[in-house]
Amino acid sequence: MHHHGKHRKNKVSYLESPERRKEFSPEQLLNRIPLKESDTILDFGAGTGYFSIPAAKKIKGNLYALDIDVSMLKIIKEKALKHQLTNIVSVEGSIEALPLPKNSIDIIIASLVLHEIQPLNPLLQQMKNLLKEEGYLICLELEPKGNSEKAPRITLEGMERELKDAGLKVTEKFFPAESFYMLVAQKSD
Repeated sequence: MHHHGKHRKNKVSYLESPERRKEFSPEQLLNRIPLKESDTILDFGAGTGYFSIPAAKKIKGNLYALDIDVSMLKIIKEKALKHQLTNIVSVEGSIEALPLPKNSIDIIIASLVLHEIQPLNPLLQQMKNLLKEEGYLICLELEPKGNSEKAPRITLEGMERELKDAGLKVTEKFFPAESFYMLVAQKSD
């Protein structure tokens, strides 16, 4: 168990690292998303609030920070207090734990989390159900280098296929940093 704590500490330091901010600041990325002030956002696998905090500042609606790790949510709560943000709702658990009806979210941000989920389709269907008509799923992932067996990764093409199979329309894709891609997918009938 002790070992796990060390891993988490490393994960937190990476999630918060200046290198990561330099590669792509959350603000930069949020500027590329069709955000409206009235939006409701779900940060899926919110981690330390890397996106939750800057995104919550941009909206008047609620931002739901969802993570299975309660210690991560504690970090988000502390940051929200520090930034005097009252629109962040922390939710512990998986997507089923969200107290939200269908068609209630404008934007879902899923950063560095979808590659861990197998099979992905059921989750993407749940995300699609949560999204309002014309809502967006923003997916950020690391492009696998060569054949890295040690960490599960999913290529941009693979992710694009998954999103299309789930009935989402990819409207934008780009690499904010060399090994890092962002896909914007929209729910539309």
